[in-house]
Amino acid sequence: KVVADAHTDEVLGVHVVAENAGDVIYAGVLAVRFHLTVRDLTDTFAPYLTMSEGLKLAAQSFTRD
Repeated sequence: KVVADAHTDEVLGVHVVAENAGDVIYAGVLAVRFHLTVRDLTDTFAPYLTMSEGLKLAAQSFTRD
């Protein structure tokens, strides 16, 4: 789950509940620390069929119905 500011789209927090969540959460920590936006996350490359791709998919859900 990605939590972002409704006006600026800045990432405010990331929740990961899964096996090996520690492997994924670091990208979320960097997003918060460096004031990245949801767009920044969706524009990154993530290896297909990996846990880190889940963060990108969560960010993409902000622009889909």
